[in-house]
Amino acid sequence: MSLNPAPCSAIPERAAGAIPSRHGADLQRSRRAAAPLLWLIRPRRLAQPDEHHWQQLGHWLNAGDPLADEVVRFIRDNGHREGWRLLEQGLQNGAQAVSDYPALHAFLAHCEHEPEWLDRAALQRGIEVSARSGKTGMRVLRDFGLMAGYQASAINQTLIKTGALEKGAQRRVAETTKWWMDCTSAGGLNPGGEGFRTTLRVRVIHAMVRAVLSERPDWNGAYLGLPVNQLDMQVTYLAFSVMFLLGQRFLGVPVSAQEGTDVMHLWRYIGWLMGVDEQLLCTTEQDGRIALYRNLLSQPMADDTSKQLAQALMDEPLQRYYPHAQWLRSHWDRQVHLSIIRLFIGRHGMRELGLPTGVLPWYPLVFAPGNAAVQTLIRLLPGGKAWLTRRGRAAQQSMLTILFGEHTPDIIRVNG
Repeated sequence: MSLNPAPCSAIPERAAGAIPSRHGADLQRSRRAAAPLLWLIRPRRLAQPDEHHWQQLGHWLNAGDPLADEVVRFIRDNGHREGWRLLEQGLQNGAQAVSDYPALHAFLAHCEHEPEWLDRAALQRGIEVSARSGKTGMRVLRDFGLMAGYQASAINQTLIKTGALEKGAQRRVAETTKWWMDCTSAGGLNPGGEGFRTTLRVRVIHAMVRAVLSERPDWNGAYLGLPVNQLDMQVTYLAFSVMFLLGQRFLGVPVSAQEGTDVMHLWRYIGWLMGVDEQLLCTTEQDGRIALYRNLLSQPMADDTSKQLAQALMDEPLQRYYPHAQWLRSHWDRQVHLSIIRLFIGRHGMRELGLPTGVLPWYPLVFAPGNAAVQTLIRLLPGGKAWLTRRGRAAQQSMLTILFGEHTPDIIRVNG
């Protein structure tokens, strides 16, 4: 991602309308929420968008995902059940299996053709870093990526209107975790791999949500822009990359500069598969931090929807499926998560989300130093990193079982 302002011609044609009024509508609060990132950006002046770049960011709020949007039009034209059957046929057997259907073929052929910048070795190293993060990495994604992200109130509108509260926070956490593990499993992102196919399914579901909500009379496009637009997709992708890396370090997991670069490469590719425009993808952590800071400036901050979603997520551990000591372990995990959230968003952020403000970051303060010492020592031993990778992945698999219980660990698919 270039840090220089792109020319106006770089703005997608479909995004060239009036900038939605949510863009920068809450700058004072947005700057406050984004300010901690400035400590990690050198020199700080790089973080501030100039007028051209700021306008371009606003236009991305009107940009969708043309390839996936065409797939949704195909599904609607051919009937929901039949359209999804053909899409599944292509996902299982490749683009050539649906060569008679231009929209499906174009979408799948594009995704099967690797971008020229893709480095499979870096991808694998990024997958190993993700596995080594163990339960700590999963906690970072939940508490820093998901919970802190609820402060961006405009993005919440899509969640609320698609029934996120009715569906339940516990199920959403479980499904997102399954997708993340599919993507960060060895071979999962190869064409035909489980992570590859699941990502493309999610991408089409996003396009379907975009189409349905855009037609609803209660969707305020002049303020919100498109549902699941490019700028909102970018901040989600940055939560899985930039915020994931920062959060691990805060909780005592050693991550080297090279490992950070590898995770950024991993998520550059996943973001690309998910339909994030290449201009919004980042190569380095520095680029990612700058992009995240600028994106947050655009986002309106917390409102009542933020509190609804946050309070549902706060109680999510109480619905997990622990095999033993259910009450004790679920309440313990609830307090651990609140403590981690307090570290990441501070007392002000807790208040903004309607969470208990008296919580202290006791768990990170107790856990992080010891975790850092032990992991650093093990990494120095012969075979230490490989052992940490296996141990971390096993902990993640165990957590997935706790999230799904007796249910099949899978993401809900659209079958018609």
